[in-house]
Amino acid sequence: MQFRYLGNSGFKISEITYGNWVTHGSQVDKDAALACVRAAIDSGITTFDTADVYANTKAETVLGEALKSERRASIEIFTKVFGPTGPKGHNDVGLSRKHIMESIEGSLTRLQTDYVDLYQAHRFDYETPLEETFQAFADIVRAGKALYIGVSEWTEEQLRAGHALAQDLGIQLISNQPEYSALWRVIEGRIVPTSVELGISQIVWSPIAQGVLTGKYKPGEPAPSGSRATDTKGGADFVKRWLTPDVLTRVQHLAPIAAELSLSPAQLAVAWVLQNPNVASAIIGASRPEQLEENVKASGVVIPAELMARIDDVLGEAIERDPVHTYDRSPKAREA
Repeated sequence: MQFRYLGNSGFKISEITYGNWVTHGSQVDKDAALACVRAAIDSGITTFDTADVYANTKAETVLGEALKSERRASIEIFTKVFGPTGPKGHNDVGLSRKHIMESIEGSLTRLQTDYVDLYQAHRFDYETPLEETFQAFADIVRAGKALYIGVSEWTEEQLRAGHALAQDLGIQLISNQPEYSALWRVIEGRIVPTSVELGISQIVWSPIAQGVLTGKYKPGEPAPSGSRATDTKGGADFVKRWLTPDVLTRVQHLAPIAAELSLSPAQLAVAWVLQNPNVASAIIGASRPEQLEENVKASGVVIPAELMARIDDVLGEAIERDPVHTYDRSPKAREA
């Protein structure tokens, strides 16, 4: 496992982060979730990402149980705040001081830790003054309950405003967590250049495009049993945008490129996002330990420029690059 600095800080994280978005407390049972975390640790992963909204707090609870026996200084735990949690009342959502201060306490209790390494604004909150949000973050950092601050799916303007407030308050905004894959490249035009300028790294989610880049979904064939596309608890909703004949046909042509590097298509997909120097880590999930054992092999892989160009040629018009999609990610009004 290779490690990279997160943003303009001295803090290092593993190139592969284990994330439990649609697995812990939802898609897989507790025993399988614990086995996946153990496999992640055995594979060299030290960084773990979750959020209070995942499975309405259950994902944090499972992760806390899985990590409680580990030496705390040897792992990095990330969580997020914004989405509706608990009974989903009128103050159980957003980035108000009230919700942030109550949410960090809940997250620490569920994760069975005194602090998180990175506390992230899961989305931008258009209904709360940014000054209020960052003052709350600063108080949490000064109280030792979080070491660094990050955000997720913020626009370039939001990153600039947040970074300026963080500097004024003497805290470090060092990361953004966007979707990024060989198929979904909307951050490249504006977010990445802005982040490089500000000293912010990307921790990217869905590097395998919800499993589509593994090549397991074949054009004209039913989705494999047990795959994300057959998950009725929410997974199918996220993957369906990629399940078009054109995308699936193009993805099949990535297998020979992966083979030239002695990689699986999934490993190629993870290695691809790590070729971007602004990416500090790629988040991968798993419902089975062997998925982790395979995908961590992408760490440290260098894809030659000619093969990167061939990937572009193969995927062609299936690639989404329009930066406007980042503006669609944060809800304009909070909904509990």
